[in-house]
Amino acid sequence: MLKYVLAYGATAIAFCALDFAWLTVVAPKFYQNQVGMLLLEKPNLLPALAFYLLYVAGLVIFCVLPGLEAQSWTRSMVLGALLGLVAYATYDLSNLATLKGWTASLTLVDMAWGTVASALASTCGYFGVTLFARLID
Repeated sequence: MLKYVLAYGATAIAFCALDFAWLTVVAPKFYQNQVGMLLLEKPNLLPALAFYLLYVAGLVIFCVLPGLEAQSWTRSMVLGALLGLVAYATYDLSNLATLKGWTASLTLVDMAWGTVASALASTCGYFGVTLFARLID
């Protein structure tokens, strides 16, 4: 049970820190320029919280745990990248297909971000478990 808690905690900290930096420092002007007319002045926090809780669970189940079972951080990283690409592509390509003003450049940038952030967070989840396990052995 401790393995699952550690995996979730390490993955959540990494993904939330990365996404916070992305959304507040790196990309806010880009999003404003691309789809400013669609953005709320203040984000609705409840759906955001639901996304983070569910998405981190997905990263742990489909990326971190398989890497731990294989004793391969690269497996966690690659699976994280693939899940990130698929998940962010689902959102971005659906928006590109259905929303006026959603841009191809935003789609590509956001898909790349989801791929990188998910790969990094899954890798952090893997190392969070393996490093802690060494400390308590």
